[in-house]
Amino acid sequence: MRPRSLALLAGVLLTGALAAAPAAPASAAGGTGGTGDKGFTITDPRIAESSGLAASHLHPGIYWTHNDSGDGPYIYAVDSATGKTVARITLSGVGTPRDVEAISIGPDNQIYVGDIGDNLDGSWPYVWIYRLPEPKRLVDQTVRATQYVVKYSNGARNAESLIVHPRTGRVYIIDKKEDGGHLYEGPATLSPTGTNIFEPVAAVDLWATDAAFSPDGTQLAVRGYFGGIYYDWNGGKIKREGRLDVPLQKQGESITYSADGTKLMYGSEGTDSPVQAEDVPGGSGKASPSGGSGSAAGSDGGSSPSAGAKVGAVAVGVAVLALFGLRRLRRPSARRH
Repeated sequence: MRPRSLALLAGVLLTGALAAAPAAPASAAGGTGGTGDKGFTITDPRIAESSGLAASHLHPGIYWTHNDSGDGPYIYAVDSATGKTVARITLSGVGTPRDVEAISIGPDNQIYVGDIGDNLDGSWPYVWIYRLPEPKRLVDQTVRATQYVVKYSNGARNAESLIVHPRTGRVYIIDKKEDGGHLYEGPATLSPTGTNIFEPVAAVDLWATDAAFSPDGTQLAVRGYFGGIYYDWNGGKIKREGRLDVPLQKQGESITYSADGTKLMYGSEGTDSPVQAEDVPGGSGKASPSGGSGSAAGSDGGSSPSAGAKVGAVAVGVAVLALFGLRRLRRPSARRH
């Protein structure tokens, strides 16, 4: 997502507070052991707008990511132990990407890339999904992808969250609305020749910037700029379970589960962007229950304060005030081709 909303003004206000905040502990930002699922920093200067994350199925410790619009048909394999790119994959057999916002891996090691962004929230009559097999060798290469045309049953919209169920292979999209969006379900099998109509099946109480399924497919995590929510998948009839402990980031755009399902990995746009790890909700005790008050949709569900993050809490307050006090000043960005 290019700078185009007051979320970025909030990000500017956050910068000073984040610089003054205590350094993240090794468990959240070290990248010093194992597969790197303790967190890492993306060091490749070509990746300046990381907008999606997906843990590799074939290569332990590797995370796939991509840039926002303007980069081209590329995805990058990043080694979480070092933060370095070990392969750039060029997608062939597809058109020119417009606004790539999400990446997910489904059954049979198939990577799905969501070219689903729409800054003017309805300017594109259709969007695209690309599917390609996860490469067995991590070297720069070109891989042929299948392109799918996608439309929504209730009209065009902006979206940044694409998820593929790890058991069924069914593809879902969550649209991005400040007052809360919807989970859209695609056909049981995507058609490469026809138009794939996605239908709304459940409300999502969040201004969603990305989402992810747990490896066993039982949990759905959805993040926004300042917080997140996790749901019991419940066969697609999602049930809200609680709030996610989303770390403070300048422009939080991505989320994925680690391959073993024990961590949620949160990414942000920007050069040298951090990917921070938090324990998955349920057994970690880090996710607070949703409680009776629910969440204000515009506040992205809120986030639980982490230890030693008082400065961060103040930053969130300032950012939210900026977001809501100045939201009327937003102007639509120019359409990109």
